[in-house]
Amino acid sequence: MIVNFSIQNFGSIKNKQSVSFEADETTHLEEAYVVNTGGTRLLKLALIYGPNASGKTTVLKALDFLRELVLQPVEKKTDELEFEPFLFDSDTPGQHSTLSIEFLQQGIKYLYEVEFSKRAIVREELWFFNSTKENLYRRTTNMENQFTEITFGERITIEKVFEKVLEANTLWNNTVLGGYLKTNIDFKELKQAIDWFKFHLKPMVKTDTNLERYVTAGINSGEIDKEDVIEILKKADFQISDIVIQEKESELDDALFDLLLNRSEEARSEFKLPRGRRSFTTLRPELEHTVNDHRFSLPFELESHGTKRFYGFAGLLAQLIRQPVILPVDELEASLHPELYIHFLLSFLLNAERSQVIATTHHREILSNKDIFRNDAIWFTDKDREAATEIYSLADFDSTVVKDSTNVLNAYKSGKLGATPTPGDHYIDLNE
Repeated sequence: MIVNFSIQNFGSIKNKQSVSFEADETTHLEEAYVVNTGGTRLLKLALIYGPNASGKTTVLKALDFLRELVLQPVEKKTDELEFEPFLFDSDTPGQHSTLSIEFLQQGIKYLYEVEFSKRAIVREELWFFNSTKENLYRRTTNMENQFTEITFGERITIEKVFEKVLEANTLWNNTVLGGYLKTNIDFKELKQAIDWFKFHLKPMVKTDTNLERYVTAGINSGEIDKEDVIEILKKADFQISDIVIQEKESELDDALFDLLLNRSEEARSEFKLPRGRRSFTTLRPELEHTVNDHRFSLPFELESHGTKRFYGFAGLLAQLIRQPVILPVDELEASLHPELYIHFLLSFLLNAERSQVIATTHHREILSNKDIFRNDAIWFTDKDREAATEIYSLADFDSTVVKDSTNVLNAYKSGKLGATPTPGDHYIDLNE
């Protein structure tokens, strides 16, 4: 689980900003929202509100970037890291960016921090908390020679030959964790940290992410239980009684074959296309509907956009309940009826044990009902005078602004909490 996440000089974020999953002292909705692990009370949910272009999605992009930095290291020293620093300043484009994350893995708390530019990983540290805070390794980069230097903590035992192998595989624009993936070294602590990024922190779900394809492939492979998805769809008032997946084999023409040869392994895997094959397998789901005790199968492409979207979210919810995962979602309410939006959140909170969702949203109505949200689970993004993103929590406001009796939705709509757009008047004069 994530304890907290900090961002500096990344996208619209200039100065260090943080999102924390640590619960405050209140016990409101404790059983639904709070996981007590190792004496640390962590929230399952963080919802981020704010006007368009305020930096909400930047938080999720930074988290996703960090995941890829670890799991998908670049192959060449000349490759640049794909991100932008804060650009509305004359100094920040030439300064380093920093991401840090504190997380729990198998009962151990880790703190991982990485400082980087487009060309290189400049500094990197991994700490873990046993009885005390201990350094696992510290990495620096000789920028002139483009060479990585790794120093292990005093209580870490590693053979010298392994240390040299790890340094040799950690390019100046790779993280140490990414370099470790290229080796055959047995290093328990590094493996545990990497496993957290690989198995627990999921890729960002964007508004255009093809969740249907992901869930269908998961059901077909057995990674997602079909019966779980059907049960979740039924609970959401979809009259769906079965999911039938058919495999279709297709031949590639020369142009498409050449195109796929140049795509990433992840993209190729969507089509189940091993290298050298000129045919690929697609999965075609059909949803079986029960109407008046009669069953009807409908090809997936004929389903409504909302049904397709919630089919995808049903698969995600099944994973959140069955496995301890962290799911970043951009615009959670996209294509969902407001009631289904609330249904998804409450189903997650009441059934998932150690999973977390961090999502951007414009769905304000939840703020009018304190029976379903905690103040420390609500976050806002706004721009300061330098056009840089500021991140703050509803729990940061004292009782002079937010009282127990305050209607938070009305306070937000009136601008008392910030993070709302301020457009001008509605009359537009277009000079001819």
